[in-house]
Amino acid sequence: MKVSPIVTKVLRHASNIPGWRSSRKIMVLESDDWGSIRMPSLKAYEAAQRGGLNLGLAGQPSYNRYDTLAGVADLDALFSVLQAHSDCKGQCCIMTPLCLVANPDFERIAREQFQQYYFEPVTTTLARYYPGEKVFAKWQSGIAGGWFVPQFHGREHLNVPQWMRALQQEDQDAHQAFNGGFWGYVRKQGAASASFQAAFDLQDPADLSLQSQAIREGLELFAHLMGYKANFFVPPNGPFNRTLEAVAAECGIRYMSTAKIQHEPLGKGRNRRVLHWLGQRNKLGQRYLVRNCFFEPWQGGDWVNSCLQQMAVAFAWHKPAVISSHRVSYVGALDVANRERGLTALDALLRAALKRWPDLEFMSSPELGALIESSHDE
Repeated sequence: MKVSPIVTKVLRHASNIPGWRSSRKIMVLESDDWGSIRMPSLKAYEAAQRGGLNLGLAGQPSYNRYDTLAGVADLDALFSVLQAHSDCKGQCCIMTPLCLVANPDFERIAREQFQQYYFEPVTTTLARYYPGEKVFAKWQSGIAGGWFVPQFHGREHLNVPQWMRALQQEDQDAHQAFNGGFWGYVRKQGAASASFQAAFDLQDPADLSLQSQAIREGLELFAHLMGYKANFFVPPNGPFNRTLEAVAAECGIRYMSTAKIQHEPLGKGRNRRVLHWLGQRNKLGQRYLVRNCFFEPWQGGDWVNSCLQQMAVAFAWHKPAVISSHRVSYVGALDVANRERGLTALDALLRAALKRWPDLEFMSSPELGALIESSHDE
């Protein structure tokens, strides 16, 4: 059912009413999926198409057509845009990339006849995709500069238990994608789960122990690679059973993010809706940071003006503008024009926002979380 523009406008305003407030014009730029495999190459994409895999909805832009691991050229171009814009305090634009720190070890899984799951750190994956480029060293330069502040998106952007069951049950589509080095296709109707991408969707309640393990191992690997512990966690695709919040809290996660209306999976096809708002505190003391602006120029359309309008609504209700974006808008290994389109749009957004709100402040997600924590006590 198509929602009228008036209803959309009313809902946008209403959704900004609950939660923490500030008169400061704060902008947080979050970007999901950094570190995760999506589509290895155009060759793999074309082979999957020939093989009949559904790589996206017909007639609409597809992640699989544009999204892949970022190389040095992508990061150099992104960092140039971020550094070109400074706020009222002289701080350049900060991106909070939500990172996956591991990917499946396809070779070892196949060697073990799909009976056991193995993963490799993202540094290994990057070195294989871009030999000699020292991509992770470029990540580290952005971290040292303060404009690229990675936080936790999961160990992998993959529902490991469901994927392994499909492979063990000789699901032909799963094996075809596996042979191409990816898993992010659209599964057929009747498949047990809509997407392997939803790492914490829950088919079998027994999978919770494996999901807990993935959080622990992922956060340990994050600290080892980044040189600091993550304190902000955005579960991939949204589904997340709230019992896992305790595991995340034990490992140092102080801030969580999900949709404002979260569909919490309970297993065996059951879900429940949970409401969240900015600054909401759970029983473990963790705070929720929710997004209220969206910027996805890879999809085409006027994302600059739509995001500016959403920022204006946020500021009208004394809320920070927490922008949701994805890596796919900033990478060009599969299509250089995609990166150019995305970064041109990002440059235009930042330029227009600073002109419209001269008192704009750029922050990372953990900085916003700390500000809320220090000024808001329920």
